[in-house]
Amino acid sequence: MSDAGARFLSAVLPGAPQLVSGRAARGWVLLSSWTALVALAIWRGERIVAVLSHGALDGWIAVLSLAGGLAAVWLLSRRDVSGAGRPAARVRAVQRQLVTRAFRRNRPAVAGLAAIVLLYAAALLTPLLAPHDPIHQGDLLTERLLAPSGAYWFGTDSFARDVLARILYGARISLTIGFVAVAISLSIGTLVGAVAGYLGGRAEAVIMRFVDMVISFPPLVLLITIIAVFRPSIFLIVAVLGLTQWPGTARIVRGEVLSLKEREFVLAARALGFSRSRIVLRHLIPNALAPVIVAATLGIGNVIVLEAGLSFLGLGVQPPTPSWGTMVADGRDHLLGAWWLSTFPGLAIVITVLAFNLVGDGLRDALDPRLRV
Repeated sequence: MSDAGARFLSAVLPGAPQLVSGRAARGWVLLSSWTALVALAIWRGERIVAVLSHGALDGWIAVLSLAGGLAAVWLLSRRDVSGAGRPAARVRAVQRQLVTRAFRRNRPAVAGLAAIVLLYAAALLTPLLAPHDPIHQGDLLTERLLAPSGAYWFGTDSFARDVLARILYGARISLTIGFVAVAISLSIGTLVGAVAGYLGGRAEAVIMRFVDMVISFPPLVLLITIIAVFRPSIFLIVAVLGLTQWPGTARIVRGEVLSLKEREFVLAARALGFSRSRIVLRHLIPNALAPVIVAATLGIGNVIVLEAGLSFLGLGVQPPTPSWGTMVADGRDHLLGAWWLSTFPGLAIVITVLAFNLVGDGLRDALDPRLRV
């Protein structure tokens, strides 16, 4: 196919040029993503119009996410076609090619990444996907504790609320808390570990003893104590989780910096008279990010489990805001008669944590040259 024909085809139907040129995997991903987003826009056209007229913030986020997803798929298809004939050296670095190829060979990791993308897409598009309002209570006489059916795919709870809608809205809470809390912990841990590893001596000893002291506290007990003293809220949970999960990252980064600070490029930076802050921020931290990325993927799953545990104990996100942990706790008194109340949110937690762990294992194998096949 000529370049002009490929560009026209990608403009009309993203993913089609990749299928025609033999890149079936990439083509099917782009085509299926484009088709699903267009179908959602047609299916929820009335909701989109209502949001554009007088919608709330979460509705605007969903509509903008839908538009952004369509634009991203279209641009990826166009960019792939326009860049197909460029030299490989101009498209990506050799190291990135090796890492990407090694990650793609790990089928469980690819499946986990696909699950994460779908979960975050569902969280962003929840106002368009949810069949009902998550806090709307139906008729308590006729719609309470209904089993899964065509009207309610995941059934209803003891207040006649749709379980599927609550799971979708709960995904926004759990995934947002996991992402933001891990971002906070990684920022603190990376900076503390890099400074301790580079300075060495007495400064390193003081910093690492403080890190050991923080690690010595039982995390769950510390979280319960802090949240019990103050009024539970999403912002408090994010802050507490982020400020208690950084010591592990600090120790990882410190070990990497200890092995990097005697390398030639660091010695050259010192000889050129660069400041300590520049050496740490511009040279050491970027070269120590590989294990940090792996720790991030594994840490998000851990934070989601901790948040679900806090919500299960009644110290997390407060009702009526839906949360997976709260939903599991609400269904513990109906495990035999209404099994779906705890089963579906529990499965959501398991699938999410498993997906992040699979991606973390895949990144660890792909980023380590000794583990590449």
